[in-house]
Amino acid sequence: MKPDHSSAAGRPDQFHTTRWSVVVLSAQSQISGSKEALAELCKLYWYPLYGHIRRYGFSPYDAQDLTQGFFLDLLEHKALARADQQKGKFRSFLLASLKNFLSNEAQKARCLKRGGQVQFVDLDVTEAEDRYGKEEPAEALTPEKIFDARWALALLGEAKNRLRQEYVDSGKIVLFDALKGFVDPVSTKNLPSYEEAAKQLNLTVAAVKTLIHRLRKRNTAIVREEIMRTVSDPADLEAESRELCAALIAAEGKILP
Repeated sequence: MKPDHSSAAGRPDQFHTTRWSVVVLSAQSQISGSKEALAELCKLYWYPLYGHIRRYGFSPYDAQDLTQGFFLDLLEHKALARADQQKGKFRSFLLASLKNFLSNEAQKARCLKRGGQVQFVDLDVTEAEDRYGKEEPAEALTPEKIFDARWALALLGEAKNRLRQEYVDSGKIVLFDALKGFVDPVSTKNLPSYEEAAKQLNLTVAAVKTLIHRLRKRNTAIVREEIMRTVSDPADLEAESRELCAALIAAEGKILP
């Protein structure tokens, strides 16, 4: 995969095709639209933050308030403007910033008023709580490792959504629905056999294997693109991929997608 090196610092509205460094550059230069660019990324990764806050014992309502408060704090206190876009990963920056935010909140003993006046990212807390409640205990993992596993699953989920949309756009959604299980690295218990997939699609087994190979290849490319959005240096892509893969393996299926 060739990284996207197109200059988008002056076009934050195009962030969905660029990297995390674009958000930092936009904030540092105070370009109009940096808030929207940040929201585009945060809406994909709010659940790992929400889950991390819940793990500290906060109620669902307080966790919702604190998550929104954290996002607003990023802008209000210029944390992004101080970040070095030449170093680090969005994942690491967010977790470190969240820990600092929670520490400050504990000292001040305050959070946003419930039903808050401002919402930076639309949070589906009902769905989040359902997911959080179904996760198995993972006492052997540090909170940071659990955060990384949730982050990896959020990233894989967005990649799968993009892949599905490509098949929708090309009129091949039936094909995608029949073969999507073959690109899921977590849930493989009910995976159909090649023969079953071939029968469902009225194709030969050889043809199905070829289609699965193409599906996996495209999914891998999209996953790499998603990871690229969250690192500031293309050279960090492989290391970030390994770290997220290691987090998923360590979670052993206890963290739900």
